[in-house]
Amino acid sequence: MPMIGFVAPLLPGMTDADRDAMTSCWKGERKAAYEDARRRAGITREAAWIQSTPMGDLAVVYMEADDLGAALATIGGSSEPFDRWFRDHVRQVHGIRLEEGFPPPELILDFRADAAGMP
Repeated sequence: MPMIGFVAPLLPGMTDADRDAMTSCWKGERKAAYEDARRRAGITREAAWIQSTPMGDLAVVYMEADDLGAALATIGGSSEPFDRWFRDHVRQVHGIRLEEGFPPPELILDFRADAAGMP
């Protein structure tokens, strides 16, 4: 399964806003809309963490989808209400405009204990 992991710095003072919004997607009032949005995008797994560092807080994101490019394009370009809200949230807390695209990170290490699963 294709996967991607990346970090997105949180703007100063935005950690609680991000935590609250992601919690609402995970187990709150936005859960159904979030799950529908990820299914429409073809995302089969997504997880996010907040990591505190001396340079500020980061959101650490992991995602799996059969077609990551299509999944990211859907998130960045969908006109569905949840997707518009999500893009607005990301812009507010990270300063990233998903509708303008998001360059993927460079994979430099991928260890798997099961050698049959290695690329």
